[in-house]
Amino acid sequence: MSKKKVVLAFSGGLDTSYCVKYLGEEKGYEIHTITVNTGGFDDNELKEIEARAKNLGVASHKTVDETKNYYDKVIRYLIYGNILKNNTYPLSVSAERMSQALAVAIYAKELKADAVAHGSTGAGNDQVRFDMILNILVPGIEIITPIRELKLSREEEIAFLKSKGVQMNFEKAMYSVNKGIWGTSVGGKETLKSLGMLPEEAWPTQVTKTGTETVKLTFEKGELKKINDKSFSHPADAIQHLQSIAGPYGIGRDIHVGDTIIGIKGRVGFEAAAPILVLKGHHALEKHVLTKWQLSWKDQLAQFYGNWLHEGQYLDPIMRDIEAFLTNSQQNVTGEVSIQLYPYRYQVLGIESAYDLMSAKFGKYGEMNLGWTGDDVKGFTKIFGNQTAIYHQVKEDAGK
Repeated sequence: MSKKKVVLAFSGGLDTSYCVKYLGEEKGYEIHTITVNTGGFDDNELKEIEARAKNLGVASHKTVDETKNYYDKVIRYLIYGNILKNNTYPLSVSAERMSQALAVAIYAKELKADAVAHGSTGAGNDQVRFDMILNILVPGIEIITPIRELKLSREEEIAFLKSKGVQMNFEKAMYSVNKGIWGTSVGGKETLKSLGMLPEEAWPTQVTKTGTETVKLTFEKGELKKINDKSFSHPADAIQHLQSIAGPYGIGRDIHVGDTIIGIKGRVGFEAAAPILVLKGHHALEKHVLTKWQLSWKDQLAQFYGNWLHEGQYLDPIMRDIEAFLTNSQQNVTGEVSIQLYPYRYQVLGIESAYDLMSAKFGKYGEMNLGWTGDDVKGFTKIFGNQTAIYHQVKEDAGK
């Protein structure tokens, strides 16, 4: 009797390494691992992950590079919307999980797999994101989640793997690290409580730069196309280059506190130098080139888009509608943004754009105007406050 075929989303970390050994040796599955690279791994790391999968005993391993597709389908709209969850977190993991889940679902169909497995726990968001995408795109397929089903702690996973003779850096495995082009999340014992910061050694990118430097980000219709004097054929390449410049300053480190899809609060550390600089630079440019109502409605739609994406609802058609609005809003978001970098911090210096609405031709804020007279302002002020004045007068008359 042939073994049941399972596709396992494999990162090479503790959880997915446990899944290989458990599903293969304890449950008798034929395991086919897939690693979906969303910009977090270089070629050497991908080779190491493939070697680890094969050493663990998988039947086959596949690597899929989704980095540019991930940008095209998701990240560009996070930038257009200046989206930071709870004004802090650039949706580093929640956004990339959509790309990964979609790629896993497609591969499971190609292989005609009996089941799909992933290493999500029962306390986080990823379990919902993966399960929902799989249920929609591969209806009826068996979904196996050993860490969730067995309610395992990281210590129990480590003990199991040691009993199977698996050798890996278990000290490093005490931290859950998810790397991607839009940031890296870091979870450990310090983030399980409401008080505590990750130690320096837990951050994947160490601070090695001192002093300061200025970077100039060039946007064309909302997309990052150039850094300083270097042009890029695709914004994903520009983001990765910016990360190599800003990451060693320790910029973009923080702790995100959020509400999980299943209703509990959670904390996670993250480092996201390039995403933070891109979002803040893009927003600075937008404040100069968009009207106040463009900015206002963008904020409202973008907040919904970010929240719905965070909760795994990428396939909801409303998301395509909002993407169309966000794309249209970027027609004049072209210009250069200068940002000063320092260890652990940054400063947006300003922008230059042909579409800058802060043009001296129309006046200087707080100093002088060129487009209207004092009498114009008197008349405008009276009319602009007319309905509110009527309200207060009627209220006063009614109370007499």
